Amino acid sequence: MTLQKTLSSKATIRFQDCDPFNHLNNASYINYFMNHREDQLIQGYDVDIYKMAKEEGKSWVVNSNQIAYLRPALLMETVHIESQLIGFDSSNLKVEMRMYNSDKTHLKSIIWCGFTHFNLLKQQREMHNDQYMSLFESIHNPLSELNFENRIKNIRLLTQKQNN
Repeated sequence: MTLQKTLSSKATIRFQDCDPFNHLNNASYINYFMNHREDQLIQGYDVDIYKMAKEEGKSWVVNSNQIAYLRPALLMETVHIESQLIGFDSSNLKVEMRMYNSDKTHLKSIIWCGFTHFNLLKQQREMHNDQYMSLFESIHNPLSELNFENRIKNIRLLTQKQNN
């Protein structure tokens, strides 16, 4: 079975996550992205990070986030969220997630998240086992841009071209 390299789902922007202008609060974007990724890891790859933490004492912890807010997500709007593994090594993952409007005509936000595999019992970095390395190799979907700033610059240039 071939696994999807890009996982996707939809979400509705909720009142409690919005600011007084009915825009998704900046900090809440990360929650929407992380909830999407957690759910999609289970559905797409049968990887339940909470079950893994409970049974094995291992999971991944966030080590970095870089986010760009391009357009506001609005109260009760349905958004489309995509994610893909753009980099990995023996103990780290880098994931890009994108939030679009419901028909994917407008990119609202993009985030790069770094994760470190972590042994919760020993409180130290954990190396990925062969099973995970094989999974990551099969779903790895790298980008041409190697840093976040260039990624955002290229997205903005592409958007300008599409709008002209």
